[in-house]
Amino acid sequence: MSEPTRDPRYPIGKFQDSGVRTAARREELFAQLAAVPRALRDALAGLGEAQLDTPYRAGGWSLRQVTHHLADSSLHGYARMKFVAAEERPTVKPYDENVWAAFADATCAPVGASLELVAGLTARWVMFLRGLPAVAFERRYVHPETGEHDLGRALELYVWHGRHHVGHVAAWRAAANA
Repeated sequence: MSEPTRDPRYPIGKFQDSGVRTAARREELFAQLAAVPRALRDALAGLGEAQLDTPYRAGGWSLRQVTHHLADSSLHGYARMKFVAAEERPTVKPYDENVWAAFADATCAPVGASLELVAGLTARWVMFLRGLPAVAFERRYVHPETGEHDLGRALELYVWHGRHHVGHVAAWRAAANA
């Protein structure tokens, strides 16, 4: 029997909030978040410019756009989480990812700048999160498109998001080398 075909849009599956808000779970998530920059760098290692400009799937962004999107998303995630920790039930600002992915800095720029940005920002992000008291992960925010959530869910989401996009690059590499 053959393995079922995976949806190339979701190489690690769709986001599922575990709902677990324990100290042990947060430590797992902090470690997974901290691992994203290295995993992204490793997934992109040795790729040439033409490969970086190849979509990871039909109709998808190029590997270059995925990399720059991860930097954009990390900036938003870090800032959003700081707002949640600093304000009562803030409303976070959404952005149109496809518009951002079409800007020249996402379609043409070398990936090195975003790799450095993701690495430095993630180091700060994890330090910030580790410094929060446990009760902070219960703080709530409003996303105009998805509703009200707690900071613990946001942590789960951003960890999944980083691994999700690393998965796009890794799945593309695996298919290209098959």
